[in-house]
Amino acid sequence: MFAKAFRVKSNTAIKGSDRRKLRADVTAAFPTLGTDQASELVPGKEELNIVKLYAHRGDAVTVYVSGGNPVLFELEKNLYPTVYTLWSYPDLLPAFTTWPLVLEKLVGGADLMLPGIVVPPAGLPQVQKGDLCAIVLVGNRAPVAIGVAAMSTSEMLTSGLKGRGFSVLHTYEDHLWRSGDRSSPPFIAPLTLDPPDVSEEQDDMRRLTLERKEEENGEDQQMCGEKTLLEASEDPGVGGLNPDPADSKTLQEQMDELLQQCFLHALKCRVKKTDLPLLTSTFLGSHVFSCCPEGRQLDIKKSSYKKLSKFLQQMQQEQIIQVKELSKGVESIVAVDWKHPRITSFVIPEPSPTSQTIQEGSREQPYHPPDIKPLYCVPASMSLLFQESGHKKGSILEGSEVRMIIINYAKKNDLVDADNKNLVHLDPILCDCILEKSEQHTVMKLPWDSLLTRCLEKLQPAYQVTFPGQEPIVKKGTICPIDITLAQRASNKKVTVVRNLEAYGLDPCTVAAILQQRCQASTTVTPAPGAKDSLQVQIQGNQVHHLGRLLLEEYQLPRKHIQGLEKAPKPGKKK
Repeated sequence: MFAKAFRVKSNTAIKGSDRRKLRADVTAAFPTLGTDQASELVPGKEELNIVKLYAHRGDAVTVYVSGGNPVLFELEKNLYPTVYTLWSYPDLLPAFTTWPLVLEKLVGGADLMLPGIVVPPAGLPQVQKGDLCAIVLVGNRAPVAIGVAAMSTSEMLTSGLKGRGFSVLHTYEDHLWRSGDRSSPPFIAPLTLDPPDVSEEQDDMRRLTLERKEEENGEDQQMCGEKTLLEASEDPGVGGLNPDPADSKTLQEQMDELLQQCFLHALKCRVKKTDLPLLTSTFLGSHVFSCCPEGRQLDIKKSSYKKLSKFLQQMQQEQIIQVKELSKGVESIVAVDWKHPRITSFVIPEPSPTSQTIQEGSREQPYHPPDIKPLYCVPASMSLLFQESGHKKGSILEGSEVRMIIINYAKKNDLVDADNKNLVHLDPILCDCILEKSEQHTVMKLPWDSLLTRCLEKLQPAYQVTFPGQEPIVKKGTICPIDITLAQRASNKKVTVVRNLEAYGLDPCTVAAILQQRCQASTTVTPAPGAKDSLQVQIQGNQVHHLGRLLLEEYQLPRKHIQGLEKAPKPGKKK
């Protein structure tokens, strides 16, 4: 509906009576929203505008704009949430999953066809024809589109997942999204709770569909870091709190406890007096998050505090720490009372048996960088030089092998200078292979090091990549480095983009989850432009420093295989 530009008829501030009516309509249209959530969506005092517009097909649409973003739109007396709203309330609508490459088609105005649906382990959500649904991508629960179901779930299964599944109304990156701040979808980890029981018919259909997709798509099923949806849902590294069903505490209460646990753990074990004053952002990213137990994810926004500053104010009131604004808008922890009872009595938690079992039995082993070895390929122009040693055009050799072949060739053909063993006479074959045309009548001898260097330069590059426990992979050309760039979006916000992670055995979805937690910034995984079957990670803000620490210090990747690290913000500069 919004794939093309629309025409605005009017833009006015909402009246008090219309605001109350809209809040009531929202509650009626989305009964899963609580009263507080409906009030957040339709605030009582904050600016809220009504924009009347005509879509490119002539449909009259009313859009409600809050904080500069479209949050709801109304069409033929039906109320719909935008993707901006669904990112705050991802469980508002039943969600169906598709692949990242399908999103491009949806943005262009296409409807979602059933062969593009990914069937999760718990089966498809139960919907009826005409129900409003969200569309999400593999590995991320943040909705990227909304649509109306063209048939019920049972009809979808009966059809063998063929035909049109959803009439798409609105997508991420369409013109309605562009009328807002154009922010990217946040990373919302897939649910990790045990799936409910599904009917035998649906379970069989899920199995048949997955088998059919494996046959049809082959390697396309390995998108998002070569993890299927089932693996992603079982991966403890991208999960949330994993609450015990028997635990009566709310998610917010559990997040409060986790935040305080990580806070005290960081003060007791990681922060030293010499670290003070310590930027609160550094304290959070480098110390608090690293104390989060395996398999759990700390998200301050889901706690009762909502913001780090509010939590630290509470800790200051309890006289555990002292926070000051040492420069305008930047807070630092300037003092810590390490003798405070809450710190002295804090017991560092032992890893739970469940967590240990997950770590021991998980398919997600600790990352080890690949061994990358440069190789050389014999081109047609040098085949005569290498044929005596049994090699031909296209042969792949190591540098040491090339040197030995050249040395043996020179000795076998009596090319070593009798008076100076460091010089080699150039025969016609060597002249043709390594000399420039202008040199062929002037250069008669070369030192060994110059001869070998020239020979290596004339060979075509290749490389061998060996991942731990796997057979070596040999490819021609040079391996593309991990590429880090900064981009400026239309909203004048910087984003950090990283590409080519897969070449080094890194899962873009896992990297995005780690950065989203450490940077406390939204992340998204999308297809890399101009690269087939490759994904890129986008993080809001200049996060090159965090990215560099992750790649260099934790993943132990050589600096020469990473480009763009110099783009990290200089100390004292705003990101």
